[in-house]
Amino acid sequence: MRHYNIFISHSWAYGDAYDKLIKMLDDDPRFNYKDYSVPKDDPIHDAPNSYALSQAIQNQMRFCDVIIILAGVYSTYSDWINKEIALAKGFTNPKPILAIEPWASEKTSSVVKNNADKIVKWNTSSIVNGIRELA
Repeated sequence: MRHYNIFISHSWAYGDAYDKLIKMLDDDPRFNYKDYSVPKDDPIHDAPNSYALSQAIQNQMRFCDVIIILAGVYSTYSDWINKEIALAKGFTNPKPILAIEPWASEKTSSVVKNNADKIVKWNTSSIVNGIRELA
């Protein structure tokens, strides 16, 4: 069974969505992955400035097959999600971006969706199949 390296971008204010996504992936017995994301308690956040933090995030992304971004409307207003999109696209071989539309969302981020290589709904099989397709 193939192993997938993923980076999940998220806004710390919406950390519960990140936790729910991890649980969904963990609960799929046919999906193996390593999470290279930067959770809010990661020492990377002690970087001395935004450039150092950006470099640290880029170093995490370097190993990933797919970058996952939750496409909630809040993403449109997140400077860091925009920077992560730019970082993913800045590699010699750009990292594919999987956008996940939040469950029961009426509004989503056009910024994220316009930069996504694939957009999926908030359910385990769509997300796992999207990762497999892009990796």
